Amino acid sequence: MKKTLIYLTAFLMYGLNINASGSDWLTNFEKATKEATEKKQQVLAVFSGSDWCAWCMKLDSEILSKQEFKDYAKDKLVLFLADFPMKNKLPEETSKQNKMLAEKYNVEGFPTVLLLDASGKVLAKTGYRKAGPAEYIEHLKTLIKN
Repeated sequence: MKKTLIYLTAFLMYGLNINASGSDWLTNFEKATKEATEKKQQVLAVFSGSDWCAWCMKLDSEILSKQEFKDYAKDKLVLFLADFPMKNKLPEETSKQNKMLAEKYNVEGFPTVLLLDASGKVLAKTGYRKAGPAEYIEHLKTLIKN
């Protein structure tokens, strides 16, 4: 019983990581594209099931929540999170927006990571990669160049 409680606590903390560390992540797509236009940057849109998707949790804990990634993204990308949690309830407007975006961008699995221009056009599509933040940053740089 004690072991189960420890695992459950760790899982919940792990699963909520994107939201807990997500102060740099916008959840309003219109605001994200507006900011990208103003800053002349691209949008990194992450479609995640933050509280149930194991690969989403790994992407967050191994890459997105790391300071090295945050430092890179700070001046280069507008970060947008379209979350699809099962346990945590999103505001209805956010939930509708995320569903519409998932349909628009043909999101078929989680996590899906899209690199978008400021108008919302898809420049590249990727997802979880077993890598640390430095390797993932290099991967993103390759996608940005292409």
